[in-house]
Amino acid sequence: MESIIPLLKEAREASAAVRRLSDRQRADLLLSLAAKVLANAENIIAENQRDLIVMDDADPKKDRLLLNEKRINDLAQSLIDVAGLPDPAGEIFVEKTIQQGLSLKKIAVPLGVVGVIYESRPNVTIDVASLCLRSANACVLKGGKEAHFSNTYLVSLIHEILIQFGVPKAAVTLLPTGREFVGELLTATQYIDIIIPRGSEGLIKFVRQNSLVPTIETGAGVCHTYIEASGDLDKGAEIVVNAKVSKPSACNALDTVLVDRAVAETFLPKLREGFTKWNVEVFADELSYDILQRADYPYLQKAGPDDFGKEFLDFKCSIKIVDGLDDALKQIELYSSRHSEAIVSTNDEAIETFLKEVDAASVYSNASTRFTDGGVFALGAEIGISTQKLHARGPFALEKLVTEKWIVKGDGQVRW
Repeated sequence: MESIIPLLKEAREASAAVRRLSDRQRADLLLSLAAKVLANAENIIAENQRDLIVMDDADPKKDRLLLNEKRINDLAQSLIDVAGLPDPAGEIFVEKTIQQGLSLKKIAVPLGVVGVIYESRPNVTIDVASLCLRSANACVLKGGKEAHFSNTYLVSLIHEILIQFGVPKAAVTLLPTGREFVGELLTATQYIDIIIPRGSEGLIKFVRQNSLVPTIETGAGVCHTYIEASGDLDKGAEIVVNAKVSKPSACNALDTVLVDRAVAETFLPKLREGFTKWNVEVFADELSYDILQRADYPYLQKAGPDDFGKEFLDFKCSIKIVDGLDDALKQIELYSSRHSEAIVSTNDEAIETFLKEVDAASVYSNASTRFTDGGVFALGAEIGISTQKLHARGPFALEKLVTEKWIVKGDGQVRW
């Protein structure tokens, strides 16, 4: 294929058919897709294996690529959840009559055609398609070559359901995996209304710097947990271990532990059992290295400058001792990617200061950062976690896939 412009044009034309579906039809379409996904679970796993077999077992992205029975069941449930959410398109924001006798109404309307560029995660194919179709949008998907077979098969199932509902297949378009087509997508302002990159920091930076189409960033996660001096240290250890090991390849996984100097000697040895079980490699600053070495922690390295502000995406994390809340806030401001940050504390004033001062899409007290997720936040699914501040921030889901339109009704009024 020399150009993807014909595919983008077809997607633009198909978006009209999606808008014409009723709220009930779009919900039923997703319910039918959920049943189709469950009925074809074995085939999905088989196609996914074709992708998995060529990826190095040591690659941390392999967990993101995996589709097993549980994850397929979760995808189907996500489709059902999104189908049950209220339609964001058509919501009335303002309704009034102005002095000139004109009737004004501001309503939510679909964005049109949503382009998503993503890596490794075939679940994103279903998540994006479901959210876009439910909100009356078409979508163009640019997945990575590492998930080619998985994405191709999943989109074929979506196409079967679209045809059943009288919608052109181009309403969910999967682009070729070649990188040479990215430039065309990023400059196709005539056909694409918004671009959402989901993947590595390098991908997001490239899209931000080269796209002529408006972009919503779903940023990389560099997530901290701060153990404040008054914190419950046993709970803190459980929170830190969970945030690191429950799914280290996730963007909401912990990357750096900040520990108040006053409790470092007591707290850090509490990580030994949980971290040792999962072979977590720790990159520790000078004081925490000394404490963990005396605690006989086996997977210990001295931290370098690049180990802070780093998204590990693996069973690895860094640890730094800080001198109180202000020092912790400075560290987070310096190294955070504005994704998810947490404090463990029983001091109400410290908690409120942290929640107010930390600039991130999601801020926690006494809980794991792993909860930052569209499904967990009862949003049905997510396209990604937005770390920017315009239009959408945090789990970017159904209610943000719309824009606004003013409807003005008159009876011959003119303005001179």
